[in-house]
Amino acid sequence: MVDARSDKAFPVSWDQFHRDARALTWRLSGDQKWQAIVCVTRGGLVPAAIVARELGIRMIETICIASYHDYKEQGSLKVLKPVSQEIIDLGGGDGAGVLVIDDLVDTGRTARLVREMLPKAHYATLYSKPMGRPVVDTFITEVSQDTWIYFPWDMGLAFQPPIVG
Repeated sequence: MVDARSDKAFPVSWDQFHRDARALTWRLSGDQKWQAIVCVTRGGLVPAAIVARELGIRMIETICIASYHDYKEQGSLKVLKPVSQEIIDLGGGDGAGVLVIDDLVDTGRTARLVREMLPKAHYATLYSKPMGRPVVDTFITEVSQDTWIYFPWDMGLAFQPPIVG
């Protein structure tokens, strides 16, 4: 796995993040009439809010999955909160008409887990790494597998760890 000490860093500012989320929205705007968004927490919360606003989607659900346990490398996946049955039942029970939003796809493990629950959902991320790319339907920017993406909430003048960890 890639760790935070990787020599390849991809820092993303708030401005760039917002531009990329709007670019993702633009790509998704012509696909279909989305019935709901499922955002993968925590990384998918901010882009999902932007996409939901821009596309006029008001049905927003979360799936809470923990995979990065120490900001350094991926560990085992743990579903903390599954998708509600109401959302699963949309489109005939397989997620058709549901838009899944996450900040990035790394190895694809999280995306595969969500796809098991919503096999016909459209999976969209802002950023993609090569191992995860086959699992997503739409993304904006691809970075190499050994690149660590620093999101705006991870940065100040230097990396800021969360207050509670």
